[in-house]
Amino acid sequence: MQIEKFEDIKAWQEARVLVEIIYDAIESNENFTGDYKFRGQIHSAAVSVMSNIAEGFSRRSTKEFIQFLFIAKGPVAEVQSQLYIALDQSYINEEKFNELYSKSDEVARLISGFIRYLLNKDKSQEFKGPK
Repeated sequence: MQIEKFEDIKAWQEARVLVEIIYDAIESNENFTGDYKFRGQIHSAAVSVMSNIAEGFSRRSTKEFIQFLFIAKGPVAEVQSQLYIALDQSYINEEKFNELYSKSDEVARLISGFIRYLLNKDKSQEFKGPK
């Protein structure tokens, strides 16, 4: 499949799902919604993942795109760390923690796989980004 827009990227699609389930988890717990600073941090980290993938795609060079994909992996780890805080503060239960952590891990693996693909791609087929 040819990637013509950032929305075609599986890692971006799954990062979008991660954002949705993070938002749902926050909205479903009154204690979570009351912790404004923490809520803002986990929102920001989750949104940053998909934003960095999209921004990197728009850079029109494989090298810069890969750099942004590496940057996108940072907020995935941040979300995972914050999920432990949410669990420890009883904002989410163990089942919700496992669901969210699993999705974030999937996103991280998709990003890593895409980085490997781009690094190994034939140099003559340089990634061109959006048209």
